[in-house]
Amino acid sequence: MASPIKTIVILVQENRSFDHMLGYMKSINPEIDGVTGKESNLLSTTNHDSKRLFHANKAGFIQPDPGHSFEATYEQIFGVEWSESARCPTTPTMDGFAQQAEKVQEGLSEVVMSGFDPDSLPVYKELISEFAVCDRWFSSIPTLTQPNRLYVHSATSYGATTNDNKMMIEGYPQKTIFESVEDGGFSFGIYYQLPPSTLFYRNLRKLKYIDNFHQFDLHFKRHCKEGKLPNYVVVEQRYIGIKSLPGNDDHPSHDVSDGQKFVKEVYEALRSSPQWNELLFVVVYDEHGGFYDHVPTPNVGVPNPDGRVGPAPYNFQFDRLGVRVPAILVSPWIERGTGK
Repeated sequence: MASPIKTIVILVQENRSFDHMLGYMKSINPEIDGVTGKESNLLSTTNHDSKRLFHANKAGFIQPDPGHSFEATYEQIFGVEWSESARCPTTPTMDGFAQQAEKVQEGLSEVVMSGFDPDSLPVYKELISEFAVCDRWFSSIPTLTQPNRLYVHSATSYGATTNDNKMMIEGYPQKTIFESVEDGGFSFGIYYQLPPSTLFYRNLRKLKYIDNFHQFDLHFKRHCKEGKLPNYVVVEQRYIGIKSLPGNDDHPSHDVSDGQKFVKEVYEALRSSPQWNELLFVVVYDEHGGFYDHVPTPNVGVPNPDGRVGPAPYNFQFDRLGVRVPAILVSPWIERGTGK
């Protein structure tokens, strides 16, 4: 039987782990592998007499931004500092979040060991109750934003393990899903609020794709209403905010309430579209942003997508995933309250 889904809409938010955003949604759906408040980290993984911090549902406005570089993420996952000479441990312990956060700022450990109460994220609470949450979605690389965002639409970071300004200016040359969609006779569209991050793909800078880019405020709701959304839709948020137009990507220190408003705006436009019955809406996050998650990251059987090795000093083999991130799937074809 042919799939009823003819349009996929992707929204990739920023820098939050699953436990931080959705861990306490376990209280509304016990099938979700979330948190109970018994999860903990010591302030020092080498000092068992150091303070133990338990996960708590008291997250709020967050500043400063927790560490989420390659080195910081390594320490969070394995509980030891990265070093060029050390061999990567075989077992992710997920016990270095508090320790690493204290190196960024005193007291930040309590922030990274916190999560949101479901009532603080009312849009996600409703979507998870009515549709599906995926509790085994891991970021593609154990590092920061841009390499992970590159993976979203091309299944590779082209060897990047950091935010490489030179390459972002030049543009990454790998083939993306956008060309594959076009090759298959389908359509795509990118709805942006600021200069879109998808332009970090060099191929999308070609003049022939100019009509695939649409200003969100001018076109998205109208295209939804008219049933003119293309087959593959990317919605890009405001990564940078000003006082009258705050950032709505959930990246600290942006307020998650603005992210909730944005997801609601997108959902309601899709829900009222004549294309609703042929649509899948995916809300996911690029990486964990330094926030705790209790599920060990996969580090066995992860295939390198293109044989590339990351640059020195990390020489990353692309054989480990990053920390688990939120993922919500929305469609009229999804059974209510799906928790896996």
